Amino acid sequence: MPLLCEIITQQRTVFREEVDSVNLPSTEGRLGVLPNHMVMLTTLGYGEVVVRRGGEEEYFAIGGGFAEILPDRVTLLADSAEQAEEIDVERAQQARDRAEQAMREGIPEDSERYAQIEASLRRAQIRIDISRRRGSGRRRAARVSASTPAAGGFAAPSDQEEEGE
Repeated sequence: MPLLCEIITQQRTVFREEVDSVNLPSTEGRLGVLPNHMVMLTTLGYGEVVVRRGGEEEYFAIGGGFAEILPDRVTLLADSAEQAEEIDVERAQQARDRAEQAMREGIPEDSERYAQIEASLRRAQIRIDISRRRGSGRRRAARVSASTPAAGGFAAPSDQEEEGE
C-alpha cells in the first residue's frame, strides 16, 4: 500500500507523489513514516526529508512547519522546502554570509530580528549541506538492508525567501 506524500509551502506544491516511505526532521528528532503509520501531528525542524520510492530516494531541504501523518498520507506544510537539485549553492552561501555578517555586527535588541537572522543562517547552512552531501540531488539507488528503516531527509527554503534576508 503506497503512501501519498505532499510537501507544500505557501508559494507552491514542491512534491506530491505516492511513495514507499518518508523520513523527516521533527523538532523531537528524526521520524520515519511507512504506510499504516499511526495518526500524528508534529512540528518540523530544519533538516533533510528523504522520500523513498521503488528503491530510489529523493531529497529535500525543509525549514520548519508542520507534518500531518495519516495511515495513507504524509502532508508536510513547510515554512520553506526545496528539492536537492533545485538548490543554488552560490546563492545559499551568499545568504549564509549575509546572516553571519549580521550576527558579527552584534545581536539586535529586537529579539524578532535576531530570530529571523538565526533562521536565515540555519536555512542557508542546511541548503549548503544537503547540496554537498547529495550532489546534484538527482535520484539515486537506495541502499537498503532488511533491518534498516528508511533513510531520512529534508527540504530548504526557496531562493526567493533568501533574497530578502
